[in-house]
Amino acid sequence: MAPLAAAVTAKWGTAARHSLPTASLKTAYNLSSSFWIQPSSLKIAYVGRGRRIERAAGILILARKKSGFAELLFNRRNEQEGLQQQRPRLQRGRVSPRLDVPTNIPRPPYVGLPKEPEFVDDYQIQDTEGIAGMRAAGKLAAAVLNHAGTLVKPGVTTDEIDKAVHQMTIEAGAYPSPLGYGTFPKSVCTSVNECICHGIPDSRALLDGDIINIDVTVYLNGYHGDTSKTFLCGNVTDEAKQLVEVTREALDKAIAVCGPGEEFRKIGKVINDLADKYKYGVVRNFVGHGVGKIFHSGPSVLHFRNNEPGRMQLNQTFTIEPMLTMGSIKGRMWDDRWTVVTEDGSLTAQFEHTLLITETGVEILTL
Repeated sequence: MAPLAAAVTAKWGTAARHSLPTASLKTAYNLSSSFWIQPSSLKIAYVGRGRRIERAAGILILARKKSGFAELLFNRRNEQEGLQQQRPRLQRGRVSPRLDVPTNIPRPPYVGLPKEPEFVDDYQIQDTEGIAGMRAAGKLAAAVLNHAGTLVKPGVTTDEIDKAVHQMTIEAGAYPSPLGYGTFPKSVCTSVNECICHGIPDSRALLDGDIINIDVTVYLNGYHGDTSKTFLCGNVTDEAKQLVEVTREALDKAIAVCGPGEEFRKIGKVINDLADKYKYGVVRNFVGHGVGKIFHSGPSVLHFRNNEPGRMQLNQTFTIEPMLTMGSIKGRMWDDRWTVVTEDGSLTAQFEHTLLITETGVEILTL
């Protein structure tokens, strides 16, 4: 085959606001709770000797005609892309009014403030009381999430899921942490198909073949428990099922390397290694975080390979929440200033647990 040369030019857009479950990291990675880079245009031109010219969406490719095994792989890729194109892009629905919380239920300190609180760099290390509080909050968050998952079926709206999460949370005497976090108007995040995170529940009904991440956080007796899963809705394609299962496995492998004194960078390595095996992307702009009395604090837990310093400490609590994609890892934020979708519309999945570092390793608090 003739040598192939590529010329790539990119023009990057401006920064846009972002918040909720991200954390700040003041390094070359440009991650923060209020910084987001979006590409406004990307042009790629491949130049080489060949007989066949293909042009699509501003991309010009000159290459030899394919045959045999190469043609087979090309056709299979086109079939997969065709399946993606048949799935309609996510559209926003109507957002219902904010739900009430009984006045006797304690609120997190940020509720009622005009904007989300500043990110706190300090680690959250729990004493005996704190460990008990985190276990209780984690247990409730897991129960609420599991209940929400039973509602996932074609025809059910994400607003109905939000109402169920809200009701179960307040019946347990807890506050739904997302509600009133800055301008977030709902009690849970529901991220469907290409939505990376922070989807706002609305009137859109789930469709057969959708996947949906449900991200639950509850504030119980002064402590936050934070967890999420991606659920399958009806008859889901094998490709989507694999993405979901690999993302679940990525979280499991990341948890397995945790323990007192372990480097946080190990988490990113094992997740990235697994994603590479399946040719999935690892979202970089959203990270895990410390959690406890404060919703979001240090450390910023990176899910991709990195050389950042930092080691896990005994009785520390934090989340790991990898987001994998079938295509681009870059996000596009809707004008609601919360919903973030993959720029190419490719599917994405996420799983999350709240963890406690123990003398012998790690305890998953949200099971």
